[in-house]
Amino acid sequence: MKSTSDDLQPVSRRSGMTDVASDGSVPFGALPFGAESTALEVVEGLDLHGRSALVTGASSGIGVETARALAAAGASVTLAVRNLQAGARTAADIRSSTGNDAVRVARLDLADLGSVRELAAGWAGPLHILVNNAGIMHTPELRTPAGWEMQFAVNHLGHFALATALHPALAAAGDARIVAVSSSGHGSSGIRFDDLFFEQDAYDSGLAYGQSKTANVLFALEATRRWADDGITAAALMPGGIWTNLQRHWDPEVLAGMKRRHPGKSPAQGAATSVFVATRATLGVGTPGYYEDCHPAQVVPMIVDGIHGVLPHALDAQAARRLWEVSAELVASV
Repeated sequence: MKSTSDDLQPVSRRSGMTDVASDGSVPFGALPFGAESTALEVVEGLDLHGRSALVTGASSGIGVETARALAAAGASVTLAVRNLQAGARTAADIRSSTGNDAVRVARLDLADLGSVRELAAGWAGPLHILVNNAGIMHTPELRTPAGWEMQFAVNHLGHFALATALHPALAAAGDARIVAVSSSGHGSSGIRFDDLFFEQDAYDSGLAYGQSKTANVLFALEATRRWADDGITAAALMPGGIWTNLQRHWDPEVLAGMKRRHPGKSPAQGAATSVFVATRATLGVGTPGYYEDCHPAQVVPMIVDGIHGVLPHALDAQAARRLWEVSAELVASV
């Protein structure tokens, strides 16, 4: 579950498609999808034939349903996964359920920049949609061989390295979109520029997760600023409260109790906002940078009900620029 909440009731429901523009984008004031919408509902009526998509972490959870919806609309979809066997099973299931044979699997370990660079080097042709979906949450203290704290390394730096390495393919598309799956967990921490990897302070898994999710939002903001002239835009999102393998590091009793009290969204509903940002949202410089329940989130002083809203620190343009520069230096150093 991306966040806990005392109130996980849907806030709106999908309505008719009367105000969707001819290119599939949705004006800010006309949002026909909501918390109960599924990813397949979001792509209904869209034709993505001839377009390519790459979804990280697409062998479990909302990544599967994100890839399934894009494939159902006709896109050529690559599942970027650590476990190739699990990826192959998922790809076969998506091909069967959608009738789209253009679903393939590529190996990607976001904690290993060699793996990231290998995938990017092997990519051929334009890339229209990049969904940075993979992530880890509240892990024990783990570090990469470079000494990077693992949640920041996987959730942010690995995806940063992937997007920058794939920049030529994204630019070649002419109208590419990057989808950064964040979380309301960003509310627990801004970017700890003076101690990114908890080398000075004691490790705190919640702060580490929160920092990495703030980084996802700031990355999307700065990617749009830097790359909009290349036809590349980005936005971040909160999928909602969803129980997936992401919570595998939680205490089992706490997890069981939370599941009983808060059923949350299904993975298909959780993937809806990712697919909405990938296909229908109006993106670009000056547009909302963070979505929830298939609509732009409100800027709030604190997260509402544990789920809704985006904090100002996640939309700070100066922090976004600084994080990009720091990230580029770190990635180049390995």
